[in-house]
Amino acid sequence: MDHRAGKLVLQNFSENFLVHGVLRGEVSFPVGQVAEPFIDAEDIADIAAAALTEDRHVGELYEVTGPRLLTFPQAVAEISKATGRDIRFVPISAEQFTSALLENGLPTDLVTSLVNLITTVLDGRNARLTDGVRRALGREPRDFADYARSTAASSVWG
Repeated sequence: MDHRAGKLVLQNFSENFLVHGVLRGEVSFPVGQVAEPFIDAEDIADIAAAALTEDRHVGELYEVTGPRLLTFPQAVAEISKATGRDIRFVPISAEQFTSALLENGLPTDLVTSLVNLITTVLDGRNARLTDGVRRALGREPRDFADYARSTAASSVWG
């Protein structure tokens, strides 16, 4: 699970563990209606580059989030709209998720760590927005809908 600064990144849907569900048309994940401030990894990279090259960032701490809170069903609906495909979100239990990962050959230690991380982080603690991207870069963070449209145009999702 790509988990930076306590937030889920948009790219989890196109580069990591959720891409397979998008391709199948059904994203199964052990989370319900918890809202997340999905952040773009490119926004994080832009902030890191700025922090390394501009003195104005010395001593600053930026907590970064995307511009809005989305539940997983809402995020999947954005992807469905962008791709023009019927993609649905199916909430599953942590036990079902664990079994599926183990059946796909992932090592037990990795599965245990991943499930613990997911069940800990996706408990609502991140359901708030911050102005870190705006403060660091002078612009708004990338929205999930923009990410979904550009990723759909790249053919990553078929």
